[in-house]
Amino acid sequence: MSWNRTRDAGCNRESYADENSKSSHDPPEHEARENDQTFSKWRYVMIQIEQQDGGKLLVIHASGKLDKNDYQRFAPEFDRLIEHHGKVRVLFEMHDFHGWKPEALWEEAKVDFKHFSDIERVAMVGEKQWQSWMSKFCSPFTRAEIRYFDRAEEPVAEAWLKAA
Repeated sequence: MSWNRTRDAGCNRESYADENSKSSHDPPEHEARENDQTFSKWRYVMIQIEQQDGGKLLVIHASGKLDKNDYQRFAPEFDRLIEHHGKVRVLFEMHDFHGWKPEALWEEAKVDFKHFSDIERVAMVGEKQWQSWMSKFCSPFTRAEIRYFDRAEEPVAEAWLKAA
């Protein structure tokens, strides 16, 4: 067993992997609890960016509960991609997503205001009713057209983003 550091779309991702399998997961609880500093070093990044369609479509994968540290890694990469590609469309994919810690909400708001006119469409794909409501709540903070899709509708969300 070993710890691996990889770079995933500009975000650092640290994961625990068994050489005999290709899956990765958080550090074993007993190892993480032994030393809080060690645990923070091994912390799994909860938000990642992937580019598609030559950078015009940004796929954002979010899981867990986002905190300020997630945005300190995410925001500069998001800024760089928009600066490089201009207006973009975003697929915000939420899997086992539990929202934001208060300080992360502030970081999210700063990203939203900075890129108020840079995003054309946002497809939010999730699993929970509150995530659907969130798509309506976000509308005043962007010029982007925002729609929510259940996980089973992800292909429809991708087609909607690529249309028009």
